[in-house]
Amino acid sequence: MTLLLHASLRSVGPVRGGGTEVLRALRDAIGPEGTLVVPTFTEGNSLTSRTYLRMTRDLTRHQLLSYREHMEAFSAASTPSQGMGRLAEEVRVTPGAMRSTHPQASFAAVGPDAARITGGHALDCLLGERSPLARLYERRAHVLLLGVGYETCSAFHLAEYRQPRPPLQRYDCRMLTECGPRWAGYIDVALDDSDFGTLGHDLEISAPATNAPLTRARVGSADSRLFPVRWAVDEAADWIATSRTRPGNLPAEADRA
Repeated sequence: MTLLLHASLRSVGPVRGGGTEVLRALRDAIGPEGTLVVPTFTEGNSLTSRTYLRMTRDLTRHQLLSYREHMEAFSAASTPSQGMGRLAEEVRVTPGAMRSTHPQASFAAVGPDAARITGGHALDCLLGERSPLARLYERRAHVLLLGVGYETCSAFHLAEYRQPRPPLQRYDCRMLTECGPRWAGYIDVALDDSDFGTLGHDLEISAPATNAPLTRARVGSADSRLFPVRWAVDEAADWIATSRTRPGNLPAEADRA
């Protein structure tokens, strides 16, 4: 199995060996031919993210310029993820792990398909057709929400890209190049995860009672869900088209990148 993991170790509860042991158990479960993938996003590396807006809200113009000048430039080899949890970091630093190079929405993977899944992540495609999410869709991967809710389900973002006319916005980020740190700007889909909890709840209650694509169980103390990426993206695309009621021009605060 190829597995996209979103996890909260705190929800799982005490485990002897901590995140290292949980990661070992997950890799044992998917087998030597399986590939484990995690989001390693760096939300603060942006001029529109909620993290950036929170950190700069009360700064003077001079302080703001200084803050931007000293923002850490993204390096796929060394920059830690932000807010993705300890297990995502365990995967990122695993020997042999690969990481996509997007400075805001990278993924890390370990396993035989890691290079193919993380390669070719385009700058102007955070979570769309030229990102690891599309590769996971093609490979019929599964999502495991381990002690976290649908609010964290990054696969739903691919459904936003598959709308007929998705709203767009400008993104700016700081990245490390051969010539040193530099700013990069691009136009991409305006991401919005604010209704993902409702989306996931609606998908879960509408899933067929027999041969359901979704499995729900407890892992340790963690309420967890396992389901196919294709099912999640296809159903989410229909849900967004018919049930998302907010205007297309979303405020910058809705952006997680």
